Amino acid sequence: MRIVSLVPSVTETLLDWGIEPIACTRFCEQPTLRHVGGTKDPDIDAIVALGPDLVVVDAEENRLPDHDALVAAGVAVHVLHITALADVDDQIGGLADLVGARWSPLGRSDPPPVRREAFVPIWRRPWMALGAPTYGTSVLAAIGVANVFAADGAYPETTLESVAERRPDLVIAPSEPYPFAERHRAELESVAPVVLVDGRDLFWWGTRSAGALARLAEAIGG
Repeated sequence: MRIVSLVPSVTETLLDWGIEPIACTRFCEQPTLRHVGGTKDPDIDAIVALGPDLVVVDAEENRLPDHDALVAAGVAVHVLHITALADVDDQIGGLADLVGARWSPLGRSDPPPVRREAFVPIWRRPWMALGAPTYGTSVLAAIGVANVFAADGAYPETTLESVAERRPDLVIAPSEPYPFAERHRAELESVAPVVLVDGRDLFWWGTRSAGALARLAEAIGG
């Protein structure tokens, strides 16, 4: 199939399945593949001109007007909407069936007891937190980490002073969407001890999910 992926998680998953998309976004971290814009600003004309059999989008990462423009141009579009770890088996399994790949289910189990409570910053100036319902928060819950902003909507704005009042046990600082790194440690440690993690493990789903759970659990520790 001639597939265009407008979702970094999907691009990575397709490649892991041995399926190379004919194009993807510039955020998919695949410099050898053709790029057709970003997740929020894809080049619709360029996509249509490629004559894809299928374009894969995600309801959260991509915009509805772009979806509608592709459909209006006669392009087949497959929509995913993954906001929790529990969505992955059904939706990625469905994508696998569609493209002729094999999916190894993650399986589902009851979440473990909460052993840590965390603040997860996703932006700075203004400060924004990971909240719920989101895939990242569900991943943390699956390894026994509660999100102190889980009751505040998906991506609430906040301040470090407000975060400190919630008394998290730790700050989990991902490398994306904001590139938190060692240089931000001192500032974030005004709230709680800091663990720097690969943002892809927290926010990219698909074939990455199983390994991400193990890597995050190891990074965060007990």
